[in-house]
Amino acid sequence: MYLEHFGLDHKPFNLVPDPNFFYLSPNHRKALTMLEYGLMSHAGFTVVTGEIGAGKTTLIRTLLSKIGNDCVIGLINNTHESFGDLMGWVLDALEIESTASDNAGRYRDYINFVIEQHVAGRRVVLIVDEAQNLTVQSLEELRLLSNVNIDSDIFLQLILTGQPELVDKLNRPELKQFAQRIGIEFHLGALSYPETQKYIEYRLEKAGAKQRIFSNEACAVIFCYSEGVPRRINNLCDFAMVYAFADDRTFIDAALVQEMIKDKQSSRVVYNALSDKPEVARVRKSLLEQFNIQLR
Repeated sequence: MYLEHFGLDHKPFNLVPDPNFFYLSPNHRKALTMLEYGLMSHAGFTVVTGEIGAGKTTLIRTLLSKIGNDCVIGLINNTHESFGDLMGWVLDALEIESTASDNAGRYRDYINFVIEQHVAGRRVVLIVDEAQNLTVQSLEELRLLSNVNIDSDIFLQLILTGQPELVDKLNRPELKQFAQRIGIEFHLGALSYPETQKYIEYRLEKAGAKQRIFSNEACAVIFCYSEGVPRRINNLCDFAMVYAFADDRTFIDAALVQEMIKDKQSSRVVYNALSDKPEVARVRKSLLEQFNIQLR
């Protein structure tokens, strides 16, 4: 709708993960490095956590674009038990054909496949996204899948990404053996205000922007309501650009962003409330004083 108005070639703030717009903040760069190191060092288990919308899925897609032909990749996205059972997900993700009707037979087909890949000089990498949805039983089954690894021979590598509650689940006593096998772990934090502004400008530049569109103050307000979470930033920036287009404006200031947020709050459909976490409130207060902004 607003691409021509702002002189853009692509929509800059899509809510769906897009590696082409992946902004490597210092934290995201560390997370990607940890994932790459986990693969290169043959770590059996790698775990990356982050809040909803922090960029975990985009991170995985970026990693996939860097993996060579010496790895066979299986990606599991739907981890809710209503979508099936773990062994079925594993066979489907790795495209393993199995006519077995029981788990024992399917497990045998999985073992045969992994060993065949090892003989051919390839490692099997199984990536589980949204792993916090897995039950304790399913996580224990994942650990058992890794029993195919023998001493220094790593036949299978597991990468789990999920929301912070995944860590709480992995710390449960019944998953002690799972936790002990985690070689690499990293938490993907939110962006700071300077990183939020760079993130906004980076995505606009990637979309073809030739001039600034968001003021510093507008970025500050967006940071306050998004808390630096990329998906929330995308949502607020996209709406702000629609509002600017409707008002025939090509530059977005703090007043326009606040008008947009006020309307969102009144609709009660997509509502970005200010966080009451003490550490977040302190950063917000300092930032608003710096720019002399009064939130409405």
